[in-house]
Amino acid sequence: APMPGTIVSVAVSVGEKVSAGKVLAVLEAMKMENDIVAPADGTITAVNVAKGASVNSGDVLITLK
Repeated sequence: APMPGTIVSVAVSVGEKVSAGKVLAVLEAMKMENDIVAPADGTITAVNVAKGASVNSGDVLITLK
């Protein structure tokens, strides 16, 4: 996570193939919604958060290989 906040939605699941720039999750921080996007093409290998989860800066939200 780039900053502390609450997960508003998770848009992917394990095993899903994604392209660079695809929105993986939405993080609400400081009353703003921030899209968490895929940095590169790959396959989702783990989703470590769910809707409503509180996260801290530096937490691993989704693993992409």
